[in-house]
Amino acid sequence: MALTMYDKSIVASGHQLVSDAAAEILNAGGNAFDAVVAAGFASSVVEPALTSLGGGGLMVGHSQERGQDFFFDFFVDTPGRGSKVTQSEADFFGVTVDFSGSSQDFNVGAGSVAVPGTLRGLVHSHRRLGRMPLAEVLVPARSLALSHCLNDQQAHFLQLLHPIMTLTSTGRALYQPEGNYLQPGDHLVNREMASFLDLLAQEGDHSFYHGEIAARIDREMSECGGLLTAIDLASFEVKERSPLKVPYRKGVLVTAPQPSMGGSLIGLSLSLLSGLEVDCFEWGSGEYLTQTVALMTEVENLRQQGVTTPEALKKFITTGQECGQSMDRIRLFSRGTTHVSVADNKGNCASMTCSNGEGSGYFAPGTGVMLNNMMGEDDLHPDGFHSSPPGERVFSMMSPSLLIEDDRVKLVIGSGGSKRIRTAVSQVLSQVVDFKRPLQLAVDSPRLYLDEGLLQLEPGFDKDAVAALEKVVPVNTWEQKDVYFGGVHAVIPGVEGAGDRRRGGSVVIVKH
Repeated sequence: MALTMYDKSIVASGHQLVSDAAAEILNAGGNAFDAVVAAGFASSVVEPALTSLGGGGLMVGHSQERGQDFFFDFFVDTPGRGSKVTQSEADFFGVTVDFSGSSQDFNVGAGSVAVPGTLRGLVHSHRRLGRMPLAEVLVPARSLALSHCLNDQQAHFLQLLHPIMTLTSTGRALYQPEGNYLQPGDHLVNREMASFLDLLAQEGDHSFYHGEIAARIDREMSECGGLLTAIDLASFEVKERSPLKVPYRKGVLVTAPQPSMGGSLIGLSLSLLSGLEVDCFEWGSGEYLTQTVALMTEVENLRQQGVTTPEALKKFITTGQECGQSMDRIRLFSRGTTHVSVADNKGNCASMTCSNGEGSGYFAPGTGVMLNNMMGEDDLHPDGFHSSPPGERVFSMMSPSLLIEDDRVKLVIGSGGSKRIRTAVSQVLSQVVDFKRPLQLAVDSPRLYLDEGLLQLEPGFDKDAVAALEKVVPVNTWEQKDVYFGGVHAVIPGVEGAGDRRRGGSVVIVKH
């Protein structure tokens, strides 16, 4: 029997019901990996504007019992293997989403769907590292699919994506029952997903990737102008790779390698930060802010020069030479995401980030699962939409991470937030490690992000420090903290968890 290291297990996520689902599994005797899988299924039910079983994700894990670190890549692939649908025939069109006085166009439809990986990734992670039966791990998500109360934040996200969520009759039945779009406090009911989860409990993901559901997706896609085929689905594999490891202070950051660019860029930030004597100034001071901006500027310069892969980062650290692949050729995903951090009382830890883009509007038949719109994101496809060959893994900024010292995980961390993921994670991690700030305080503290020469700044820094900053860089100070700056959910194993209030953060502690 594994040695108990702590008297508690801890979960941090972007939704109370997601944290509760993971805690339910931990209470029932599951480990951190059972719990993170349960959270992944639950989040696909209660955070439908951010994630889906039809999207993609990344997970970094540490098994204390096995003495191993893991990286599971189940992000999306480009579709089209065996497809007879041409680009001109694809069901691919723009919709306009309004954001508080401004608007943005997104591309959706069946032709925007990439090969989904989240479902396969969750099942694979459970099979490899979990110890409870899958049927038991699925119980919380199934209950939530039958009915759960929509909270304010998720209702807000659904409102923003109204034209996408109601694009099809399936979406309208789910989110606009009886003609009324769901509001905070309404109950979201997805009976098709509950039935689909029952099927998963019996046979795993076979039907979705190889069987009847795959055949129906193939048939519908060919009829309605989608590129996704049964061959694409059957060919999708979870890729297990060695995680990227970057020394930092007394520990090692264990983070996501490719297809994540974010992990390498976080590693680059910490490598540069290692050269600073941070004990010479206070967090939040004018010197801290100007040093942080200088570091951000250097990271951006090196990013543009190609220090974006584990190989390039290793060469930079050892030789100081910039190398690697030009970012203008890399397909980056930079939309809505959600994150879960889990640490159990045995010392096992899991950090998982997942996304569905904005969603394509298309639902896999009979599942209640909306598929992603990754092929419709313009920043993924600098050479033009549908220009990449089928079967290629799409790149991402998602960066689930662990900080390990003396063979034990000291911090489980990750974030949503597009291009701000790397800065959100780096800034919180530095506060905890370098400035010894409490975890929740570090997560709650204001953040900054250098956006093409303009510094985006959350309110809360000392006015004199901001004045010093304004002498060296143009500054746009926001009126309030915002989801723009990420959503860091983190855990210090055996000690505490922190949920980011910017993105509905919730922490649950399970005492043993």
